[in-house]
Amino acid sequence: MKNTGLPFMCLIILFQLICCKPVFSQTGKLPTKWTGEAMKASNPFHDYPRPQLVRTEWKSLNGKWDYIGGKDKPRALNPQMPASFASKHEQILVPYSPESVISGIERNQEINMWYRKHFDIPQSWKGKNVRINFEAVDHDATVFVNGKKAGSHSGGYDSFSFDVTSFLKAGTNEVIVAAHDLNDGRMPSGKNGPRGDYTFSSGIWQSVWLEPVGANFIKNIRLLPDLENSRLKITVDGGSSLISAVALDGNKVVSKVEASAAKEFYLPITSPKLWSPDDPFLYDLKITLKDSKGKIVDEISSYFGMREISLGKVEGVVRPLLNGKFIMQVGLLDQGYWPDGILTAPGEDALKSDIEFTKKAGFNLIRKHMKTEPKRFYYWADKLGMLLWQDMPAIWYQNEDTARVRPAFRRELKAIMDDHYNAPSVITWVPFNENWGAFDVREITDWVKKYDPSRLVNGNSGFNNNPGYQKAAGDPGNGDFVDKHIYVGPYEASMPDGKRAASLGEFGGVGLFVRDHMWPVENNAYAYEPTVSALTDRYLLLMSQVEQLMKYKGLSVAVYTQTTDVEHEVNGLLTYDRAVEKMDVKKISEINKALIAEGLKIGNPLKKK
Repeated sequence: MKNTGLPFMCLIILFQLICCKPVFSQTGKLPTKWTGEAMKASNPFHDYPRPQLVRTEWKSLNGKWDYIGGKDKPRALNPQMPASFASKHEQILVPYSPESVISGIERNQEINMWYRKHFDIPQSWKGKNVRINFEAVDHDATVFVNGKKAGSHSGGYDSFSFDVTSFLKAGTNEVIVAAHDLNDGRMPSGKNGPRGDYTFSSGIWQSVWLEPVGANFIKNIRLLPDLENSRLKITVDGGSSLISAVALDGNKVVSKVEASAAKEFYLPITSPKLWSPDDPFLYDLKITLKDSKGKIVDEISSYFGMREISLGKVEGVVRPLLNGKFIMQVGLLDQGYWPDGILTAPGEDALKSDIEFTKKAGFNLIRKHMKTEPKRFYYWADKLGMLLWQDMPAIWYQNEDTARVRPAFRRELKAIMDDHYNAPSVITWVPFNENWGAFDVREITDWVKKYDPSRLVNGNSGFNNNPGYQKAAGDPGNGDFVDKHIYVGPYEASMPDGKRAASLGEFGGVGLFVRDHMWPVENNAYAYEPTVSALTDRYLLLMSQVEQLMKYKGLSVAVYTQTTDVEHEVNGLLTYDRAVEKMDVKKISEINKALIAEGLKIGNPLKKK
């Protein structure tokens, strides 16, 4: 039969293509409720990116950049000259990796990535030095301003900045960023590597911004609560004649101190309000640099929480203590992947939402697994009251080209610790996971503890598991935790050994299929339940067993896998698109809180019935 309506329909479609919005739009394999808004945003992350070192004057460079990328494009590894954008190029939405749908590119394994952005310098910045800041670029980045090389950086998970003042000119300026990422497992990459489970990502994947500073300015600060002496230790990296610090509780000045030409000094905090998950109180902090004549040359705002994390014996059992008390750490493994942004959340509300959900479900701990997040994630953990374990992203081939890959791992581990040192929410560093890329585990565990004695260290979480292609490093025997991963578990979890607390660093992983909310691949989990009700009951049983281990076997930490589904894995409390709660969250919250309450009774007679 002849279809007499076809020519007319073709005319309608042609008219729509010419005059209206496209009939089809790029939405991704599994969009979230934030995807569309992020793709249309002129600036997806518009809040100041560094909440513990804030300047009032700054200029975001997030948004649309010109883009050239691909294996056949000019080599982007430490180039001496920028690539030409004279020929055809695309546009990419920064800070989303080119593999993500939100970026507008959605191609895998570009390897060579070139970004270009034009910008103007505000008149009010005249006479100031201008710095360009990057929260994270994967993996090797080289920055050119107006055709001249401003600097290079290697490392996909830590922040860096360059002074670009000498390269600027009047009017419009141009910045070009070359990013090179082989994703070959020979640099720290975590799940974002050749033996990882998920979509790779690369290039610029966190915020970029400019800010003006003086010749003397505050490069960095380190904040260390000292509860025993009711004070805050402050270390300022930045030269000046006079440093002043003011702590505030709302608008009320709590403490003020001036230090002459001192990099380290103490700010007294009388009768400090302590930070904890139940009461995440944060003091505001202002730090000012003045020259020898008393003129202000730099000023930043920050915040801090007064809390202490340590090990101690409670009723004869070694346990982690927060502010001198044992609090059972009941957590979720949080991989921080998104179906639309991959390693980058589709926006600030999305970034915050995972922490809010974890809190609503009654957990007090997030294990940030194999990646870092923007500093605003740590701000929300600090603000909302969430304990954090921070993993170091693994390398995969630590025994190949050791003179290059092992120092790179050590450098980035230190840089990540420096980046997040001030966050009160971060209580434990995890250098290695399940022997992945493990080397010199005992030595590195000791180094981490020495470099940051204010926190706990879990040297090799899940030391009982091991990838088959390498020899297991096993339990290092040092650090602060003895930690097995048991799927489904929780029985056979570690027990304290007299000098270390017992942690169940991963367990659970029970899956539920949710039609229309799964990544389009074959989905799997460690075990399955058929319904929300059955999965909820399974979780309740597992946590009742965890309670037994806490009371009678000395268990102090239990981390359930996981916050959300991630690509092929369907064992999250939420679907990958964050649209469906896969358990009865009210019941989950009740048993989690009951477990934590039972833990508070250990070693605390006032809490016992």
